[in-house]
Amino acid sequence: MQAVGAGSCQKNRPGQIVISQTVGAQASLSGQEVAMRQTQCRFMWLVGALLLAGCAVATPPSRLSQYVAPVVADESASPGLPVQRPLRTALVVLADRSAQEAAPGLPEEAQARLAEALRGQVNRGFPIAIERVVNLGEIPVGAPLPNWIDLAGQQGVDFVLVVILSSTEQEYPVSLFLGWTTHLQPGFRRDNWSLAEAAFLDGRTGRQLLRAEGRAMATLDSPTAPGISQWYPVIYLRPQNPERRIWPPSYEGAPVTLRVVSMEQAATRLAGNLQRAWVEQRELELAALPGP
Repeated sequence: MQAVGAGSCQKNRPGQIVISQTVGAQASLSGQEVAMRQTQCRFMWLVGALLLAGCAVATPPSRLSQYVAPVVADESASPGLPVQRPLRTALVVLADRSAQEAAPGLPEEAQARLAEALRGQVNRGFPIAIERVVNLGEIPVGAPLPNWIDLAGQQGVDFVLVVILSSTEQEYPVSLFLGWTTHLQPGFRRDNWSLAEAAFLDGRTGRQLLRAEGRAMATLDSPTAPGISQWYPVIYLRPQNPERRIWPPSYEGAPVTLRVVSMEQAATRLAGNLQRAWVEQRELELAALPGP
């Protein structure tokens, strides 16, 4: 990177601001001036980070409404969460790649493993009892959507938990450090934003009873030349756990590993958020009951 003026800020890529100072120019500044310029640069870096985080919140966009009818106004007075036990449920998982800049979907085996893991997480934290797992893969654009009432009848359950998986990726050039040295190697960074959305439906009416989502991000750093370093390619769970590193089994399969890791994080957050949404909804319903 070419040095710029003393204490100046250079935007290297969206969301990243690099502070660059020449040694001679820095020495000519007073301590107060250096402190002021460093404060300015920190402020600009914080603004850039906040803007990047704000963009990531809506990336990828929600796709749940494309598959599940939203709750309408006249349904607000309908009965709330079911009270019978057990809540015999079918978990339906499908991938959506219809959004612009959508990333490739997970391999069939990886999506099946994710569905089983999500089944275990939901069964441990809810009165919901998932008895069937239906992995629909990806529904082509323009194809008819499943009839959730018919599907509940076919699976012999009373409720359906519909989970939609989607993700977006962006790749751009970066310089990578090799080991603990200062030697830089040209490479690429691939950011993946994953979204797992869920709607809990009444299998008799198709009515939506509850919904939640889980989002996650992971980053893949790869040198342009495969096999140049034992430390690459590497996956980071940025920004939530930047110190954790995951090494893909192969250079060629690294993008697939990135998508699997990111979506697994999103699915885990979905399970937690769905449980919180259940508790909050139940508390609202109990608070609305007439007093003794």
